Amino acid sequence: MIALVDKVSKSFGGRTLYSNATLQLNAGERWALVGPNGAGKTTLLKIIMGLEASDEGTVTFAKDATLGYLEQEVKPLGKKSALQEVIDSAKEIKQWENKVNDLSHKISCTPEGDKLNKYLADYSHAMERFERLGGYELESRARQILSGLGFPVEDFDKPAQEFSGGWQMRINLSKLLLRRPDVLLLDEPTNHLDLESVQWLERFLSSYDGTVLLVSHDRSFMDACVTHVVALENRMLVTYTGNYSGYLHQREENLEQLRAKRVAQERDIAHMETFIERFRYKPTKAKQVQERVAKVQKIREELVVLPEQSHHMHFKFPDPPRTGDTVVSLENVAKSYEDNFVYSNVNLKLYRGDHVALVGPNGAGKSTLMKLIAGKIKPDTGTIALGQNVTKAYYAQHQLEELTPSNTVLAELDTVASGWTTSEERRLLGAFLFHGDDVEKRVNVLSGGERARLALAKMLVSPDPLLLLDEPTNHLDIDSVDVLEKALVNFPGTIIVISHDEHLVNAVANKVVDVRDHQVTVYDGDYAYFQFKRAELEAATSEEGLHTSIHGATSYGTSGVRNENNSKTTGQSVGTSRNVKTKEQRRAEAEKRNKRSRALRETKKRLQEVENALKPAHKRYDELMIAMADEALYNDPQKFDDCMTEYQALSKKIPALEAEWLELSEKMEADMDE
Repeated sequence: MIALVDKVSKSFGGRTLYSNATLQLNAGERWALVGPNGAGKTTLLKIIMGLEASDEGTVTFAKDATLGYLEQEVKPLGKKSALQEVIDSAKEIKQWENKVNDLSHKISCTPEGDKLNKYLADYSHAMERFERLGGYELESRARQILSGLGFPVEDFDKPAQEFSGGWQMRINLSKLLLRRPDVLLLDEPTNHLDLESVQWLERFLSSYDGTVLLVSHDRSFMDACVTHVVALENRMLVTYTGNYSGYLHQREENLEQLRAKRVAQERDIAHMETFIERFRYKPTKAKQVQERVAKVQKIREELVVLPEQSHHMHFKFPDPPRTGDTVVSLENVAKSYEDNFVYSNVNLKLYRGDHVALVGPNGAGKSTLMKLIAGKIKPDTGTIALGQNVTKAYYAQHQLEELTPSNTVLAELDTVASGWTTSEERRLLGAFLFHGDDVEKRVNVLSGGERARLALAKMLVSPDPLLLLDEPTNHLDIDSVDVLEKALVNFPGTIIVISHDEHLVNAVANKVVDVRDHQVTVYDGDYAYFQFKRAELEAATSEEGLHTSIHGATSYGTSGVRNENNSKTTGQSVGTSRNVKTKEQRRAEAEKRNKRSRALRETKKRLQEVENALKPAHKRYDELMIAMADEALYNDPQKFDDCMTEYQALSKKIPALEAEWLELSEKMEADMDE
């Protein structure tokens, strides 16, 4: 046990969030905390962290357990560089390093005896903690984490305060991941990440040896990296084993059993009450009547309370005006920002019915391409033209369509909801997390997230033929993402979307535009097709690069042009320097070359073994992901357990193999450069 939430209760304004909530977190487990919006998920994280007091109950931790917490609100950072900000956050690692050094000194000065034995035991414990936290590789790990979360190397030295709020959140997340706390609490960690960074974080967390408890609206993310789910149901914490898809299946099974039990209880009550009413005044039946009265009372006390159901709302949004076949056309488009070249000669045509996912590394130019199409910025050269009858709507977190500050939320939606009743408008606003009196709030008092949700709801109620959506899920919960997803899947117009939510991208996209390395590439298929083609391309590039580097190194070594020793000769030709060497020197150099050659062959052999292991591992991982998406799997408990066991093993094996591949590749390059 690493942490225990024991009989915790919490109320706000007379409303009970949870009562007698209990949860045990064990080392190595990764939990998703789920529940309706407003159920108290963030509050529970704060209670565990000690940032908020519970009304009743306790939270306890194992001895020496460390905690880390990523909040949704971004706290401004200072003048330190991004890299230094991350490195300096590892205070605990520095403390263990100091403890190791202090104990080492004491051991060297202490004679044999009980005191020395205690110092040795303490030293062993301190060293184990220091090594587990990655103390020896602090800076290299900081660089690796920043890269994984999308920071280009040239931004490592940029002052942290100069980054936007979303990038500062990534720095804060990097700090936590570097520290490797025993208990890692994450509140919507994917909100400001791009798709590739989310996938990197999935791999990182899947091999994390601490305990994780996270809140997320991204179901693919939860499917990829959690081993358990804890759900807030009926003001209690209910636990499930497996990932998010497994939780949904188990919950539905449990609900069916609870419904059946509730129906049976109500049927028994009805039968007994009929008997009671019929024979209440018959002295000969008095004993039986009293028995049934007692039974009814007992059943009512034990009556099954069904958990609150998520409201899976379905809306038929109006179709946009019909357009011509070609919706948008880019010809020879180029764009740069001062010295930052983004891309040139971009030629792209999108058609009616295209649902396009813009993907690629952070900073490659996805949002720039969307802004170009939206007309928010102009290309340096080239033309961008909309097709016949095409109008566009652009949604971005920090550039929302104009909202009228004096309007209420309901009145603002009503400006575009032609033909909708007030009841329908309220239901839609409820789907976008405006409940009850929230619809009477004025726009000018809404938070940024609330304004974003309102703008998104307006866009769906009165859609343009071309929708441009930049991270539309950031301020939504799982149910409202579901409403958005269904609306986009059934949208007959053209969509261009940037999203870190892999589930939404998989569901919506029928075409992928990949923006990377100053190029824009179109894949005429869904996201799974794109991933397959990218994997093929990367494998081919990797093999070609390995072949080139090996033969290139051989050439350098024999010519002497790139050889460090040859570059240090003082005016003598290579031939002259060889003639003056003794026999012993030549023998020593030959042995050194042979030794290096053997080491290179061994490294190359192991690299090939790792590559051969990675290919089937990735293939099997993809097969398991497909299997876990099939509801039939959950009807067979043994198959489900086997599948989860293999999935969890591969989730650890693949990152380990990838890390070894990278290490071997770097070693091979270093050996060849010698």
